[in-house]
Amino acid sequence: MKIATSEEMRNIDRLAAEEYGLPELLLMESAGHRVAQAMEHLLGTVAGKTICVLAGSGNNGGDAFAAARYLSNMGAKIKIFLTCEPEHLKTTASRMKKTTDKMGLEVHRLEEDRDWNRLHLALKFTDAVLDGILGTGFNGELKKKVLRLIEEVNEAGKKVLAIDIPSGVEADTGRVSTVAVMADMTLTLGLPKVGHLLSPGADMTGQLIVDDIGIPQSLLQSDKIQQSLLNDKLAKTLLPLRGKAVHKGDCGRILVIAGSLGMTGAAALAAMSALRAGAGVVTLAVPASVQPILAGQLQEVMVQPVEETVAGILSGEQALNRLLELSQSHDAVLIGPGLGRAMETQELIRMFTAKVNKPLIMDADAIFAFNHQPDDLSKLPQVPVLTPHLGEMAGLLGVSVPELRESLLPIVREAAAEYQCILVVKSECTLIAYPDGMVFLSTLGNPGMATAGSGDVLAGTIAGLMKQTESGLAPLMGVYLHGRAGDIAYGEKGEGLLAGDIRENLSAALKELRQKQMTAL
Repeated sequence: MKIATSEEMRNIDRLAAEEYGLPELLLMESAGHRVAQAMEHLLGTVAGKTICVLAGSGNNGGDAFAAARYLSNMGAKIKIFLTCEPEHLKTTASRMKKTTDKMGLEVHRLEEDRDWNRLHLALKFTDAVLDGILGTGFNGELKKKVLRLIEEVNEAGKKVLAIDIPSGVEADTGRVSTVAVMADMTLTLGLPKVGHLLSPGADMTGQLIVDDIGIPQSLLQSDKIQQSLLNDKLAKTLLPLRGKAVHKGDCGRILVIAGSLGMTGAAALAAMSALRAGAGVVTLAVPASVQPILAGQLQEVMVQPVEETVAGILSGEQALNRLLELSQSHDAVLIGPGLGRAMETQELIRMFTAKVNKPLIMDADAIFAFNHQPDDLSKLPQVPVLTPHLGEMAGLLGVSVPELRESLLPIVREAAAEYQCILVVKSECTLIAYPDGMVFLSTLGNPGMATAGSGDVLAGTIAGLMKQTESGLAPLMGVYLHGRAGDIAYGEKGEGLLAGDIRENLSAALKELRQKQMTAL
């Protein structure tokens, strides 16, 4: 499923009218009908219920007026509050209001104290609120009247259905400048918007329902829209089924370069996750002095000692040559988990990545090695996969995390193109950005996955898939399996998750995916 920016959605609406003869008024009528049905879904029934409808001056207000008419016909008692002067309504919204006027539905303005008192009383006794105040075109600061109205809605504590996007949420960023409507359900029209998936907008959206309202699929699935949702439907196409004659070499020989004194856990998690993701053979290259520790833990992983010039860390020319030699007999390389940030290790990372010519995944300390010099990434002999969390991404680009969050999607997209890498940026909504500008968003995962080692599991999962599918698709498949494994573990253990719980449920997530693939055949 595609995900639209506000500009892309406006263009879709324009093309629907110009090329398909579907005028704005017709789409608004369809939206009103679907919104009324969504309200019935939220409440169970609307017959005999009181619904407070909040309408703004734009198309969202028009949708709200259309929905009010349907809800009235379904037996609901409707009270409408308008945030603007009637003459300031957009043309189509004004036509919808005239129809509700003809039906005798109450429409109140919010000007004087008695109007606000009426609203306060209506919210106190209503069964639900329909938010049609602002639409996807909103950005910046709220006007005082709208700010007060949203605060009144949130304080009322009633069930809320938002049209398209909760008022106060910026559609392209998920940003909330001051306050936003806290919806129980959002019916978005045409396509989901970026702001539904990125916090804090994601926290305001509630249950997200997507309805095409009759817009042709050729417009909604246009190749010009460069954001897509990573969901079950897409995941089923990413990982080919295994044949009966498959052997371990077919499933991938993965080299993991990880670990240092005091940080052996990251190395173990990454290596075992690659195996749990289905890799055939995993070799873990570690500093010689920590090799006995990991070799005693990992029976299924080949743990190779690498020469040290400084105890407990990877460094020096001998280590570089050994790692390059090991890489030649493997299909893909993961470097970074738990390597540490010693200057000698960071230099080794930069030299190794500049010389190795195998599919490459860079995590944690390997990303840190390129802080303040991300341009060097574009000079590498391969297109690397980087798996930073927001703090690591901000450090790589030399910005603060708040600055990064402010424009997360465009910044990540631009960075992937400029530095010629695939970026897997981990947050409450993980972004997978490709150099060609395509970005996938994943809402899989849960708060329990905010635990040490979760990122090591993800990096290992992606590495383990590098030979099983096209290497460019492995980041998508890895993010999907990691998120599903986390959700399965969360269902069993709640928020007290360990990274090992995610790792151990990778096989369950993979089994679940295979079952879905077989069902689809």
